[in-house]
Amino acid sequence: MSRPRTRVARTARDRARTEQIHYLKQIVVGVDGANARNGAGRAGSSPNFRISRRCCGTTARDAEIAQATEEAELSTGPSGKGRNVWLCFGYVLASEQARMVALHDCDIVTYNRELLARLCYPVAHPAFGFDFCKGYYARISSKLNGRVMRLLVTPLLRALKSIVGPHPFLIYLDTFRYPLAGEVAMDVDLVRRNRIPFDWGLEVGCWRKSSAIALRAPFVRPSSVTTTITNTRNSSPRDPEKGLNRMAVDIIRSIFRRMASEGIKLDQGLFETLQFAYIRQAEDTLRAYGADAAMNGLAFPRHEEETAVATFGRSIREAARRHVEDPMLWPLIPNWNRVESALPTFLDELRDAVRLDNPLESTD
Repeated sequence: MSRPRTRVARTARDRARTEQIHYLKQIVVGVDGANARNGAGRAGSSPNFRISRRCCGTTARDAEIAQATEEAELSTGPSGKGRNVWLCFGYVLASEQARMVALHDCDIVTYNRELLARLCYPVAHPAFGFDFCKGYYARISSKLNGRVMRLLVTPLLRALKSIVGPHPFLIYLDTFRYPLAGEVAMDVDLVRRNRIPFDWGLEVGCWRKSSAIALRAPFVRPSSVTTTITNTRNSSPRDPEKGLNRMAVDIIRSIFRRMASEGIKLDQGLFETLQFAYIRQAEDTLRAYGADAAMNGLAFPRHEEETAVATFGRSIREAARRHVEDPMLWPLIPNWNRVESALPTFLDELRDAVRLDNPLESTD
């Protein structure tokens, strides 16, 4: 299943690669607010599997679906990434074709068959017993990439551990090699019972990755695999509502919310201490990565790296401010078990809506 983006890009070579994957039954492309002009019309079909697109909030049928959930007091949040993924999950459940789901970004440049196989194998293998698997990929080209992970998440977790101690949640999250990875495979039962947020907290992973799935992980058996991916990201160092800055704020708030739910007291004193602790950890990290780059002949744009740390420091302040203003905000969409209990016919209606949006799709 492809993560939602307004631009769906797939080369003929990539499509040929996926058509050769015989264990792949279904592809669902979540295209939030798009149309045929900017990408929604590019979904097609294949002899081996069917491709469906799920457009949120663009038709009268979508409006009826949203109204039904609101009337049942099942808030799904604003139109966007989280709700798009949630609806795609619902369609997979309604189709009853899969026993596991793989979640991908649509902007992966170096997609290949091995990526999908390595991601799915730990969950698919009957002897392993994993409920979900999160991909890991080294963010290295001619330079060190992955700044959100390197310069925000890792120093932030270490700073928090230095303040509150080795709390199990912080230790757990820090055990993932790349918790922000957007490439995730999970058992369909986990898809049914897991709650996901409608903000950037969805992705502890690429971004698209600060994942609420990772934050739920203490209740499942996780795995992590190595894949090779190149994808694209934009930055907005001054605006907390755009780019990596917005992602950073939502990621940090997701961590704060989870910490509060684990009984960790978050007050103004902790947030002030965290500012200094994060900067210290980030500076140590910068020195280490500078040495790594020099030893391995990689470019190390020190000014850009330090600018990123300053941006993330502001993100922490903004996330702390928002948490203090509304500490009870928990942007989680109800899981599908609850939706089916409240609205027994909802999945059937969702399946019918997707079929009507995809007139060339044959009956499942």
